[in-house]
Amino acid sequence: MPTSTQLRQDAESKFKRKELQRLDGCAAMAEYEAQGRATLERTARLRALRLAREVIATPPAAKPPAPAKPKKRPAAKRAKRVASAV
Repeated sequence: MPTSTQLRQDAESKFKRKELQRLDGCAAMAEYEAQGRATLERTARLRALRLAREVIATPPAAKPPAPAKPKKRPAAKRAKRVASAV
């Protein structure tokens, strides 16, 4: 049968092991979050560089062609149609 000192030592060793696991877990989580933030920052920086490069590379936009105007009918045909409608 274990003595009280052995039971105490076992309890303390278990406590220390659990405490180390908790600290390792906190450190691992902090590292994980830092890597995520670093990835987001790199992505944003690279996106900004890509967009700036695209703006520089694209030539200025030319004026779009004017829309085609509808052709007007000659006045003689228009007069006949108006006269026949009356």
